[in-house]
Amino acid sequence: MQNDLPLRGKTVLLTGTSKTTAIVDDIAALGGHAVIAPLIETCERMDNNDAKLMNSALQFDWVIFTSQNAVDAFANKMGRHQISAKNFRAKIASIGTKTTTALENLGFQVSFMPSVFSADIFVKEFPNIAGDHPSCLFIRGEKAKSTLKDGLPFNLKEWTVYETIERQDQTLAIINCIQHNEDVTVIFASPSAVDVYAKSVAVHVGWQATRVAAIGHITEAALEQYGATVDIMPSVYTMQAVIEELMKVGDKS
Repeated sequence: MQNDLPLRGKTVLLTGTSKTTAIVDDIAALGGHAVIAPLIETCERMDNNDAKLMNSALQFDWVIFTSQNAVDAFANKMGRHQISAKNFRAKIASIGTKTTTALENLGFQVSFMPSVFSADIFVKEFPNIAGDHPSCLFIRGEKAKSTLKDGLPFNLKEWTVYETIERQDQTLAIINCIQHNEDVTVIFASPSAVDVYAKSVAVHVGWQATRVAAIGHITEAALEQYGATVDIMPSVYTMQAVIEELMKVGDKS
């Protein structure tokens, strides 16, 4: 029976935005207990120039998305300005399967996705297929790093479409969960969530009280900067891949 329920006895804390809730049913089906405790949330950034920016976006050779949050905020703007995917002449580049699926649901066809779902791999692989001096627009969040702008060998325009907000309302629940459960894994999907956890949770319970899982080597590096040991970091940067790795490990001693 244990093999049928490989997450039996394990509590999984999901610290990303509320969009991570899709994995909850999978965790429960494997015998685990999922706790949704988002430490960050995102909201669309409104701009008086949105109409002008959207019209400009239609003219680029490539439009680049690196997160599902960016796609969602961009979709809101498309709807508000009555623009659909067929209005774009651009090819679409995406990082990550969730991002790509969100784009496809809008009617876009994704022409490029890097072999590893990370911006630093994107800047190495994208120029090989982007064409000669392409015009590129990066649809980004306010906390996006300058990896694309610094790393691509051609001019990149940027449009910030969403903001990331730190949430403190979940920290007490997270601390109580860790203190009252013996086998807890905390999953981090972004450096932003790591920052909030380090300031509001780890100062009370430490890093050794739980198993630590990271999605992506950038998130892994953020955790290590705070002195955390990353126990799980799959080669495929998805929530599902983390759960698959967690199924293989024993109990948290």
